[in-house]
Amino acid sequence: MIGCLLLLPAAVINPRFFRTHFLTALALAGVSLACIRDRAEWPLLIWLSAALVLAFVGSLVWGFEGAPGGRTFIVLTTLALAGSLGWLSMSNTRGGSRSDGPTTVASASASYASLLGDATSAALLGSAVTAMLLGHSYLIAPTMSLTPLMRLLIVLAVATVARLAVDGYALGCWTALHSLVSLKSEDAVYLLPLRWLVGFAAPLGLDWMAWQTARIRSTQSTTGILYVVVIFCFLGETISLLLRGNGMTL
Repeated sequence: MIGCLLLLPAAVINPRFFRTHFLTALALAGVSLACIRDRAEWPLLIWLSAALVLAFVGSLVWGFEGAPGGRTFIVLTTLALAGSLGWLSMSNTRGGSRSDGPTTVASASASYASLLGDATSAALLGSAVTAMLLGHSYLIAPTMSLTPLMRLLIVLAVATVARLAVDGYALGCWTALHSLVSLKSEDAVYLLPLRWLVGFAAPLGLDWMAWQTARIRSTQSTTGILYVVVIFCFLGETISLLLRGNGMTL
């Protein structure tokens, strides 16, 4: 979400939109820190604490006239949140491996694949939520330029395709190691098609519909469509978590 702000011109969009994003990141980082503080490794605590502080200061900066240093705090907060996600992803992969020996090429590849999966998931959810919230801004500022919204719709499509490619790779690796009989399992029969339909096909189709409605300045319809996109994206990623234990997704 915070990274998407780099694509938006502050001269066009009300600073309250940026401040709301920072407050949202502040709340999410705070909840995350509170939930994991007793069992997390110290580097993760440092990354999350830095993100918490930067998000707080960023919310204050975007409340001032002209938002001095506002872009800098967007970059710094994005890096801190990305560092938190990266460390959490890599530590989860290490925790899932019980080997006490040196890190093998296979385990390193699994760590990077897991990181790529988490990164594309964050990009998909963040771009979907940001696009939806920006669409809502047009309901109170109908004359605002459509360029920022169209730009986020493109980013949403790219993020969806990237997430699809990562999960497609994971599914390809899974099918290479399992016989076709495994496809008869409950996860493969029910959850896997649902994950691809709800998590990929629906968001891509709805994103195209949002693009078409935005082109004719029907921003209210665009916002409604993006609300549905957000729901489908969260449902898709929830199903992906259920399938991740079987190696069908990343």
